[in-house]
Amino acid sequence: MRPLAEFPAEARRALRFLLTDIDDTVTDEGRLPAASLAAMERLSAAGLKVIPVTGRPAGWCDHIARMWPVDAVVGENGALYFSYDRSERRMHQGFAKSAEERAADRRRLEELRQRILETVPGSGIASDQDYRLADLAIDFCEDVAPLPDHAVAQIVRLFEEAGATAKVSSIHVNGWFGQYDKLTMTRRCLSERFDLDLDAANAEIVFAGDSPNDQPMFAVFEHSVGVANVRDFALEAPPRWVTQGRSAAGFQELADAILDARG
Repeated sequence: MRPLAEFPAEARRALRFLLTDIDDTVTDEGRLPAASLAAMERLSAAGLKVIPVTGRPAGWCDHIARMWPVDAVVGENGALYFSYDRSERRMHQGFAKSAEERAADRRRLEELRQRILETVPGSGIASDQDYRLADLAIDFCEDVAPLPDHAVAQIVRLFEEAGATAKVSSIHVNGWFGQYDKLTMTRRCLSERFDLDLDAANAEIVFAGDSPNDQPMFAVFEHSVGVANVRDFALEAPPRWVTQGRSAAGFQELADAILDARG
């Protein structure tokens, strides 16, 4: 990982899209600072499309798409995207699975929920679980006492033994049935809502993240940026650039770097 200061100004000027994780990337200790929203507003005013790409639930994504200064949001680690057209007053949606498939998955996840809670002492169900459509989020440090690494690994193993995909964020282990991830739904969102081919336009996109579940994005984007707390994890696919600031301060640092390059 190279310092953000080495991100060439010419490449920053060419950016048209900023994709970003939410938890511990634009937030700070679980809260969304006004400065992060202001950074998104400034980026949007400068002509960039801003798209959060998160593990957070569909219910939150509806709110984010409507209320934040963003152009779309990818949620539940790639299970869906929402994009609110303010001129039409219409929410555009895309889902990785049908409603029938999601209902069947929900029944399997309910069984897995009980198994994980009984097997891993101290684990909990994420407080936002009731607003999810497609995945199960196990809390290991947001609203429960932080669990040791071996307990987090055990949660991942229980998901995988049941045939589910499991990804670790900075606060949750998210599990779901299916092969989608943040990257697959981001491709679809960019294509359907912005008529953009991700591979052809790679140099026009920057992605910011902080944790292992961002690795599919780090691996693909030429301009991937980790906020400084990404160094807390040993990643097989790290970001290309890293900020000096942690969490929200790092996101604001990235926004400033993009806007400074644009004059």
